[in-house]
Amino acid sequence: MPKIRFHKLAAIAVLIGFAAWMATGEFSSVGSAADHQKQGEAGKAAQSVAEKPKTAEAEPKAALRTVAVVTPPRKTFARAIRISGLTEADKRAVLAVRVAGVIDKLPVKQGDHVKTGDLVLMLAAEEKLSNVDNARQLLAQRKAELDAAERLAKTGNLPKLQLDTARSNLTAAQSMLETAQAELDRNEVKAPFDGVIDRVPVELGSSVMQGGEVATILKLDPVIARGEISERDLRYIKIGDQANVRLVNDQKVTGTVRYISRDASSQTRTFRVEVAIPNADGSIPAGMTAEITLSAQPTDAVMLPRSVVTLGDKGDLGIRAVGKDDKVAFFPIDLVDDTPKGLVLGGIPQDARIIVAGQELVKEGDLVKPVEADQATINKLISEASAGTQ
Repeated sequence: MPKIRFHKLAAIAVLIGFAAWMATGEFSSVGSAADHQKQGEAGKAAQSVAEKPKTAEAEPKAALRTVAVVTPPRKTFARAIRISGLTEADKRAVLAVRVAGVIDKLPVKQGDHVKTGDLVLMLAAEEKLSNVDNARQLLAQRKAELDAAERLAKTGNLPKLQLDTARSNLTAAQSMLETAQAELDRNEVKAPFDGVIDRVPVELGSSVMQGGEVATILKLDPVIARGEISERDLRYIKIGDQANVRLVNDQKVTGTVRYISRDASSQTRTFRVEVAIPNADGSIPAGMTAEITLSAQPTDAVMLPRSVVTLGDKGDLGIRAVGKDDKVAFFPIDLVDDTPKGLVLGGIPQDARIIVAGQELVKEGDLVKPVEADQATINKLISEASAGTQ
């Protein structure tokens, strides 16, 4: 039997070993198996951690926002209602002639002051003047005739019928004189009230038609400042209230409310208000722009800087304040006055701590950290707010 060589025996041994390994079904290498084992252990550890009950540790709360607050002193302020308007004459009349004719007398010119009943213009009326003179003479004659008839009647020398005729003639003569005088008066134009002649569009000797304009007269004492007040402010004023008026030339005068309309304008829903201003020297003309400040009844209010005013959730103007529970609340405001020092606001509760810095960064119901306002705190909060909006 021939000998089997060593290398053939080694090959047979390797083949048998490979067949046995294939039969086990383990195809991973030693390193891969170890990694697989490690991954399995890590997954089991993670699962065990996930299955463990959560701890009762709470997440840290967000820091409360700091706001600067102030409790301003309360005072009694006179409510001021400012409206724009203009001045106008107390009375204004356009004078016209009642009959046609030629201007015979024109004793006034523009700018003249006249009294009630002063002659402004007269048309030529020679015939009418003659009629007045004749009527006056006839009246004197009829009166003399009546006196003679009454003396004769007393002595019994005149029948009663003739006495009645004399009385009737006197009455007729009186009526003729009044008619002639009325016709003459139609040729005259007189001032209907005390005032100043503002315009004279005619000249002496010119001809005018019936109804033609010959002069304009204004009554400027008192002069009237007229404006329109809103329906919301109407309840705060009444006739007789004092009012301050600043004219466009910076002249300041004082007047009294003399008229408040009870019918609103259909376009603006505002009411006409008139303020009478003494103007004896006529220095205030009609038609000048004016700012009218109406002083209403005093009310309890506080003075605050304009920056505290903000908008609420519904778009109302108001202020934000901090309550006793340090929560933010919103209060609508009643603007009493707007002064150079700040706003005078009503409708704010007595114990309200008003937010003067940081109010735009919080909303109603927020819990905040209130700090009494000082200049350094306000500057710091304003800087933070500015940085937050950039």
